[in-house]
Amino acid sequence: MDPLSSARLDDPLTPAREATVEMLQQRRRHYSLPQPFYNDERLFHLDMQEIFEKEWLFAGMTCEIPAKGNFITLEVGDNPVVIVRGNDGEVHAFHNVCRHRGSRLCVTDKGKVAKLVCPYHQWTYELDGRLLFAGADMGQEFDLAAHGLKPVHVRTGGGFIFVSLADEAPEIDGLLETLDHYLAPYDMANLKVAVESSIVEQANWKLVIENNRECYHCNGAHPELLNSLQEFDDTDDPRATPAYKALVARKQADWEAQGVPFTLTRLERRNRLTRTPLLDGAVSMTMDGKQACRKLLGNLESADLGSLRILHLPNSWNHFMGDHAVVFRVMPLGPQRTVVTTKWLVHKDAVEGVDYDPDRMRRVWDATNDQDRRLAEENQRGINSKGYEPGPYSETFEFGVIDFIDWYSERMLENLGHTAPQLRLAQG
Repeated sequence: MDPLSSARLDDPLTPAREATVEMLQQRRRHYSLPQPFYNDERLFHLDMQEIFEKEWLFAGMTCEIPAKGNFITLEVGDNPVVIVRGNDGEVHAFHNVCRHRGSRLCVTDKGKVAKLVCPYHQWTYELDGRLLFAGADMGQEFDLAAHGLKPVHVRTGGGFIFVSLADEAPEIDGLLETLDHYLAPYDMANLKVAVESSIVEQANWKLVIENNRECYHCNGAHPELLNSLQEFDDTDDPRATPAYKALVARKQADWEAQGVPFTLTRLERRNRLTRTPLLDGAVSMTMDGKQACRKLLGNLESADLGSLRILHLPNSWNHFMGDHAVVFRVMPLGPQRTVVTTKWLVHKDAVEGVDYDPDRMRRVWDATNDQDRRLAEENQRGINSKGYEPGPYSETFEFGVIDFIDWYSERMLENLGHTAPQLRLAQG
């Protein structure tokens, strides 16, 4: 039986599922998606059900929950999640929903607790999710063990925390091992969040990711960022100049001597890791290219490590430098609303006002995030027009966007029960 035909007859999204499959199967590759993928309420709900509730999502960093009882929370559409460090030192994740009458347990972005206690009726849970106390008399037949918190899949690697709301989570071991390898020199357990920000963009989440996956727009939009960042990050890029290739060769020799991983690694279309130089003479993403933090990360001996760029679809990109790191998390709020959270990480022993100035550290990416917000919002306004039709991507400048749209299309089709065509990666 066709998987779509088995859907409940009263499922209001059944027509949208059928239309989505048809549009993706007929889409023109190397072109942007049809309009409904960027602004339709039904397509947004499908994105949440078939992508954000089934794939591995970047949630936060292990250094944010360093000790027993530390927690962070995350909203995946209508699904609140709590991630907590347990008594055993393990990282646990649960639906942030009391088993009594469904109230949220943890109502702040982060905190520290001895137990997880519902603020409504004080049902109390151990940090591993077991129900310890149910308050009022629930009767002799009530079984505490049957009312523990519902778990969410959670895995960690290289200091990153990933969660999946799927019944059966996809494979992620390859990514976790790769992150452990690339981030070993940074001693991720000994970092801390120096400062963070969240901005809401009035644009579909896919437009936010598309904007990130190319620097075609950088020269005209990001003067602060281009004080330190190269517009391309791959010597196979057709735009790469002889001078850039020579710089890469020189820096890679330095990094190899220091035992710092740098080789381009791709795990399908979902994950991409590579260390690339900043502009010659720049060592950090600051207005002047100089260090933002005097104390280097982990066990690093030099600030001049370029940027270790890490992509994880559907919701994260990251830059790790010698002195600090910048991690980004993207979460959809609606068909045309997306929250982008940015966190700047430093060594846990770095002292604010002595080793780093938060305002100076964040200036480049505060400006860049706001510029990208405006670009994505104008993109959204144009797409909403009846004059919009899918337009062509540049294989030279926008291969990262092509790969993202291919990944999205493949995952959506497969999660809807259809086989996606096998497509080659757009570039290295």
